[in-house]
Amino acid sequence: MDIESLLKSAKNNLKSKNIESYSLDAELLLMHVLDMSRVELVTKSHIAIELDKQQEYFLLVERRLNFEPVQYILNKAEFMGLDFYVDKNVLIPRGDTECLVEEVLLYIEKNNCVNVIDICTGSGCIPISLISLSKSLTQITAVDISPEALSVAKKNATRHNVYDKISFVESDMFESIPLTMKKEVDVIISNPPYIDTREIGLLKENVKNYEPILALDGKEGGLYFYKEIAKKSKDYLKTDGKIFMEIGSEQADLVKDIFLKEGYKDTKVKKDLSGLDRIMVVDR
Repeated sequence: MDIESLLKSAKNNLKSKNIESYSLDAELLLMHVLDMSRVELVTKSHIAIELDKQQEYFLLVERRLNFEPVQYILNKAEFMGLDFYVDKNVLIPRGDTECLVEEVLLYIEKNNCVNVIDICTGSGCIPISLISLSKSLTQITAVDISPEALSVAKKNATRHNVYDKISFVESDMFESIPLTMKKEVDVIISNPPYIDTREIGLLKENVKNYEPILALDGKEGGLYFYKEIAKKSKDYLKTDGKIFMEIGSEQADLVKDIFLKEGYKDTKVKKDLSGLDRIMVVDR
């Protein structure tokens, strides 16, 4: 079979499973197997492909037919223009979270922040993007309860040559963060689990069957981690410190109430690329 025939077969199979990104997915998987660009897939479309490469390709397509995310199949996800290694131990970085990074980056640059913590760091996409793109930030702390997730984050930090600028802390939220950081932190960032436990089973197959439940399950109401952040952040933030968090699109009022009841001064909500509530900024 040539490239054109392989793609046609894969696209038809993926489309039959109602996979919306069937065409792009088929191309990305073949680009990976053949180590070609998308342009080459077009310009070399009639080149015959060796049988072993065909078999390798269809094995990957089969995984996608079972709704495994392309990012896990390829161990690669793009975020803030950077390539990140991802596997089943970490949540796949989403475009909506780029809105969070952009908000934080603007604030850090404007205020010359030097002490920043990222809670629930996962793949490390948030701290690595910030330290790579910021002109002023020289050090950041990345926290996660999962040693497997931290291993992925460290791999990504090494990939982007910022390992020495990130302090990795294995911790259940604030539990193991050094006491020396109390009242010293300019910014706390978090994209915590915020799906209601009762709704996990309603998620799409590619999410509920493959992405780590630990990174999805926000317990009852999806609000557990916001309550923890509200309780503990006051111990670490400077008096003029800020918290930047990703939230569920229908959680703004609930999360706002949590922080105001804990004595925080103010909250602001920012929208994502789809116009949905997605980022909450809290003043200490």
